[in-house]
Amino acid sequence: MSPRPDVHGVDLDPQTRCAHWHGALDIVALKLRCCGAYYACRDCHDALADHPARVWPRSEWGASAVLCGDRCPACAAPFNPGCKLHRHLYFEG
Repeated sequence: MSPRPDVHGVDLDPQTRCAHWHGALDIVALKLRCCGAYYACRDCHDALADHPARVWPRSEWGASAVLCGDRCPACAAPFNPGCKLHRHLYFEG
C-alpha cells in the first residue's frame, strides 16, 4: 500500500475531518485541479491556498482526484453520501 498523500485543511483530525465538515462520515479528501494538492474540503482550500480553486474539466476526469471512493480502503468506513451535493465544487458539470 502506498503512503497516504498529505491532506491540507483547517483543524484536521487523523481521518481528514476538518473545521467545516466534521461528521462521522466526513472522511474524504479531494485533489484540487488548480494546485494538485489534496484538501479536506473546498472551504479549507479557499482558507489556506493563495489562489482560486479550479474544477476538474470533463476531459481530465480520468485523473485520480478523490483520496478514497465510497468506502475507505484502509478502514472500510463509509463516506457521506451527501458529498454528491458538492460535486460541482470539484468537477465540471
